Amino acid sequence: MALHALLRRHATYYPDALAVVVGDQRLSHSQFNRRVNRLANALNTAGLGRDDKLAIILDNSLAVLEVYQAVAKTGIVVVPLSPLLRGEGLVNLINDADSVGVITMGRLRGDVDEVRDRLTVPADRFFLVDGEADGWTSYDDLVATGSEEEPAWVDMTDDDVYNIVYSSGTTGLPKGIVHNHGIREAYCTGFASSYRIHPESVILHSGSLVFNGSFLTLMPAFYHGCTYVLMESFDATEMVRLMAAEKVTHVMTVPSQIIALLDEPGFDEAGLPHLEMICSVGAPLLLEHKQRLFDVLPSRFYELYGLTEGFVTILDRDDAVSKAGSVGIPPPLYEMRIVDDDGIDLPPGEVGEIVGRGPITMPGYYKRPDLTAEAIRDGWLFTGDLGYVDDDGFLFLVDRKKDLIISGGVNVYPKDIEEVVVQHPAVSDAAVFGIADAKWGETPVAAVRIRSGASATGDEIRDWANDRVSARFQKLADVVIRPEFPLSVAGKTLRRVLRTDYLEEKQ
Repeated sequence: MALHALLRRHATYYPDALAVVVGDQRLSHSQFNRRVNRLANALNTAGLGRDDKLAIILDNSLAVLEVYQAVAKTGIVVVPLSPLLRGEGLVNLINDADSVGVITMGRLRGDVDEVRDRLTVPADRFFLVDGEADGWTSYDDLVATGSEEEPAWVDMTDDDVYNIVYSSGTTGLPKGIVHNHGIREAYCTGFASSYRIHPESVILHSGSLVFNGSFLTLMPAFYHGCTYVLMESFDATEMVRLMAAEKVTHVMTVPSQIIALLDEPGFDEAGLPHLEMICSVGAPLLLEHKQRLFDVLPSRFYELYGLTEGFVTILDRDDAVSKAGSVGIPPPLYEMRIVDDDGIDLPPGEVGEIVGRGPITMPGYYKRPDLTAEAIRDGWLFTGDLGYVDDDGFLFLVDRKKDLIISGGVNVYPKDIEEVVVQHPAVSDAAVFGIADAKWGETPVAAVRIRSGASATGDEIRDWANDRVSARFQKLADVVIRPEFPLSVAGKTLRRVLRTDYLEEKQ
């Protein structure tokens, strides 16, 4: 009785309890279980079984939730891919995963059709959730053919693979991160505990379900049989309305969503009296935004730092104010170290690479033992992130190694500058990146978003920030104003895209 038996359990003992809400669709555990069984049996009939790879390229929908449950029951391995993928990136990842089935939706069908003849997927295993299914198999028709009975029992172990999640980026060298059933079970229990999720919780999710961060609350919902409310896309106004209407207790967000929510009427204690947790994941939430959140929703904020490869720290709601600049501590059963370039442990206060291990650490990258050996050494995951711990052991994230700016031989951390820039009264958000400089090697540039109703020029913001940064090497060479920031499917700001756009404009 493990991951593949959870939904059956809830359907047996709590059949009428509300399981999922997606738009106008409201399904009890028994209704949801019957749909999942139909999909699981239909996939088996279509020839997919244990260890077969099923790629999904889907926007948020009931279909994604059904797939995640159906693969748990059958031993099929799900490969969630970003809907932003196109062309060569799509071919690379579908084929690298050895996919033998694809599920996508009407708006993305053309992108798959363009490369279909180059994919490892048999011609009869292309399934379309909506739209004209000519040349494809309709997902609804597929589900309709399946039996509502429980699929044939597959006696899986913790080592059986549940999913392959590809690292950020849409092209380049594929890095398929393997998560087995044991890891996903650890997500169920560990994050339910860390976030104080209980069977009566109502969890809302508005970010992309193909982002691994979604599993931080999705798996506890699977585990406890909570009500799971899924938004098809993020809209701040609609999210606040839904949180109030559904009496939501737990939400997982990324910083850009919190920034938008902070400007919404009703996003406060009076409007959301049932809310117990709002967690930020994917990138550090700047202190300016944290303080605003503490003011309107005290004692509810959590922050998670982590890698899909399998290490996390969590800033608990009870430490959020006193350790506001921190990203918390490792949960129980996890360990963390800060090391120098030679792998030697560093004392509190000294910046080094964050390494860690715990029950969710991946067994490796799919078919890439070379990359696995670089990332995991003697059981420790080397994150590529820089940070330090204080005397109490709390982790303070400095930046990604790859985002480090070296100016005049000095390490410049973009996050330090962003914390200053975002304090400008006209600035809503900031992202700092480095560009080549003939004198200093590199110099920092900031892209900013302006608050609604505010106004300021890039030069004004640059001069204001340069008067306030703590060191000469942090002074900005330029500030550019952007209406929006480019985001990955995980909701992370893509600094590399901002840098490329900036350089192209300056040519």
